[in-house]
Amino acid sequence: MNRKTFLKSSAIIGAGLFFESCQSPANDSPKKLALGFDNFSIRAWNWDADQLLDYAAKQKLDTVLFSDLDVYKSHNPAYLKDLAKKAQSLGIKIQAGTGGICGSVKNYNDKWGTDIEHLKLAIKIANLVGSDVARCYMGSAELRREPKGLEPHMGRVVTVCKTVESYAKDHGIKIAIENHAGDMAAYQLKDLIERAGPDYVGATIDPGNAAFTLEDPIENLKILGPYVLSSGIRDTAIFKNDTGGITANWCKMGEGSVDWTQYFELWRKLCPDAPVQLEIISTWGKTIAPKTDEAFWKNYQDIRDVDYKAFEKLATQWKKAPLHLHKDRHSKEFMLTDLENSLDYCKNTLKLGLK
Repeated sequence: MNRKTFLKSSAIIGAGLFFESCQSPANDSPKKLALGFDNFSIRAWNWDADQLLDYAAKQKLDTVLFSDLDVYKSHNPAYLKDLAKKAQSLGIKIQAGTGGICGSVKNYNDKWGTDIEHLKLAIKIANLVGSDVARCYMGSAELRREPKGLEPHMGRVVTVCKTVESYAKDHGIKIAIENHAGDMAAYQLKDLIERAGPDYVGATIDPGNAAFTLEDPIENLKILGPYVLSSGIRDTAIFKNDTGGITANWCKMGEGSVDWTQYFELWRKLCPDAPVQLEIISTWGKTIAPKTDEAFWKNYQDIRDVDYKAFEKLATQWKKAPLHLHKDRHSKEFMLTDLENSLDYCKNTLKLGLK
């Protein structure tokens, strides 16, 4: 090969490699994360599973979490299998779930039977709709007011999970327990999962609920990340209030205190296969009293100092005006707009989603 031919060949090869590098993602490009929503975000619409799938498809989403058993027109196996086929045809992954599965709480809802019967039903439905998880939870912050606190109920959830272990494994379903409404802090849910068995029990992570257990959502993820199977994601405005305490108000994505770029960088390291499912609830807020308020803090003696200090630091970093809950937050239009604004933020700012 003469010099002229060699240079011409090299130029062609070089151009080809350059074109290929422009078309192919770099090896170090961030892993894409599946994006979806929890139907609780738009509960005022009272849409059934079919309508929710249609909406998810319209929004070009990857997943949807059906977080209750009433979302289905029936629990007939034929109908549920058809739902699974519809989801597959739309390119949407269903994650299925239910509510509280702890029969020891005094307000346990026995609509679906005992706690064991309830969880088995959720597992069965999850299997039929093509989900690989059954999302559920223990209780709420109300349990903290009980004389013995959370531990008896955590023990009951472990028992319930162990009782259905073989049933869950036979159906190919993992139980995904949520840190829910101020019940367990991250370290407590981690302990429950380890006691039950992390080979078939994991976490549904909710950073909004982390704020209700006085945790920085990023620190919460550091603990629960390796166990995350499902999620219910929302932002929270966390700021010091006039009483010397801290206010935590849930809000749409990008409006609150969480550094979501940092959050999802960590997510990609700890739980890259778990879907990011938005559960936008601009409805509830929590006021955390100063440490001098013994009546409040007697119910939070299990909150570790290291966790509270990180939460308190986050509150001091708030530089905007206090965020108040919107007067129309219960309306259908407000819920839909908040969810769609949050989805847009996740897609366009955070670059989430597979589609």
